[in-house]
Amino acid sequence: MKSISGIAILGIGSLLVAGICVAAGNGSPAGPPFWAYGVPPGPPPTPAAAAAPDTSVKHLPGNSLEFTRAQISNGFGPADWYPGDHPTMPDVVAHGKMPDVRACSLCHYPNGKGRAENAGVAGLPKDYFIQQLMDFRNGDRKSAEPRKGNTEVMIKIAKGMTPEEMNAAAEYFGAMKWTPWIKVVESKTAPKTRVQNGLFLKLEGEETEPLGQRIIEVPLNAEATEVLRDPHSGFTAYAPVGSLKKGEALAKTKQCAVCHGPDLRGIGPVPGIAGRSPSYLMRQMYDMQQGARKGVWSGLMKPVVANLTEDDLMVLAAYAAAQTP
Repeated sequence: MKSISGIAILGIGSLLVAGICVAAGNGSPAGPPFWAYGVPPGPPPTPAAAAAPDTSVKHLPGNSLEFTRAQISNGFGPADWYPGDHPTMPDVVAHGKMPDVRACSLCHYPNGKGRAENAGVAGLPKDYFIQQLMDFRNGDRKSAEPRKGNTEVMIKIAKGMTPEEMNAAAEYFGAMKWTPWIKVVESKTAPKTRVQNGLFLKLEGEETEPLGQRIIEVPLNAEATEVLRDPHSGFTAYAPVGSLKKGEALAKTKQCAVCHGPDLRGIGPVPGIAGRSPSYLMRQMYDMQQGARKGVWSGLMKPVVANLTEDDLMVLAAYAAAQTP
């Protein structure tokens, strides 16, 4: 079993992920697990020449609304494909506030489901939600992978929010129930993927590659998630065979349910982790282990994860993600 401090030898700096990080999962020697952070190994790729703006109108099957890509990705008023799915959004959720407070609904979606490169925030306890924003603001919540840009975005957002805005967002998302969004599948292989904006996206075709000791979390529909930001299109997470059984045994040994509640659905201000993104769960455990995340309640997790290997963290993430929220 590989330890966190083990060395991975990588020889590919391309955005294409096929065949890399299979054995170890690290993005750089002794660095964070690449598969969890979605930051390609090696130096940043040379930016491609800017393409002409896509001004075509986009649609979702069975949905009468239509938006352009600019409207879909508008940081201060993104598209809301299903306004009947949720209560009226507070202004900070729907529109944010210029210049630094992007609309919460852009990344986390109006229904709080979020994506693998950020976080699902629906159903988080209000006190926990607000404390995380304060931790971002105060420098107590960072990423162990310094190239993970959306963490820096969250820090700016938190610094720009008023207490009233934090409270409004916390109440809005906290009132929503977290429901199944990710299907965990044990497998020896995973689809070949590319990384874009922190997401692993399937390549065209049905090619697969050995999974190794990592979890690959991919959208059910790459275009619906990456381009259209469809809040009804979830994810599949491919985990190594045997992960769930190992994770269950380790969760019992570490008594995860004492804090996270029966069936890992949360107790009081401690969040439920059942059914949450395994990529996100892995990042948070690793960040706490490395000291990048050290907020008020993170001290409770530090001794739990201190001596766990990367494989240990991975099977815990897979097991929690596979549980019914």
